[in-house]
Amino acid sequence: MDGYARCVPDMEFKVVAETDRFVVIDKPSGMLSVPGKGAEKADCAAARVRTMFPRATGPLVVHRLDMETSGLLIFGLDPDAQRELSRQFEQRIVEKRYTALLAGLVWPEAGEIDLPIRADLSRRPIQIVDFEQGRPSKTLYRVITHETDRTRVWFTPVTGRSHQLRVHAAEGLKAPILGDPLYGDAGSFPRLALHASMLAVRDVETGRRVEFVSTAEF
Repeated sequence: MDGYARCVPDMEFKVVAETDRFVVIDKPSGMLSVPGKGAEKADCAAARVRTMFPRATGPLVVHRLDMETSGLLIFGLDPDAQRELSRQFEQRIVEKRYTALLAGLVWPEAGEIDLPIRADLSRRPIQIVDFEQGRPSKTLYRVITHETDRTRVWFTPVTGRSHQLRVHAAEGLKAPILGDPLYGDAGSFPRLALHASMLAVRDVETGRRVEFVSTAEF
């Protein structure tokens, strides 16, 4: 988008979009979205954005990506922007698409995965399918290409449960995401092959739809 893109070469992520009210970054795999417990987990995307944009006030965080997942993250730079963007996520106004590489060949080439999910209390942070106590969880998928013994897909989450795409790939499609240490085989790929590749929101100033894209590095 003209007027939105800006590259910051001395950081570990690229700033994909910047306005006076919000910023969109391309988070690398392995970086926390928000601080974890302990000083060793204080370094994260939110902390780096706050350092990079000292004018930011109030809470920044609008949504999160798993540490292993790369791709687009949006942060509000003032309290009103953060609240408005959070509202858009809560009301499912935001459009999201993820690119993933799955183990095996997936058929049919498009469909819907509708499996309820809940936390496995004895094996946190693992999530499991539970038709009695699980929370409704829905994902749309479309095959991009079949690549010998794996499948490249687009995932569009309708709901936003923890580890939803990872569980739906492994349990719904019977094709776990490559490099997934929890629901597949960590040794199958150098990293979790899941990337947040498209994010569209309503601009907090104008209300018009603005879309941001990022290409997966796998």
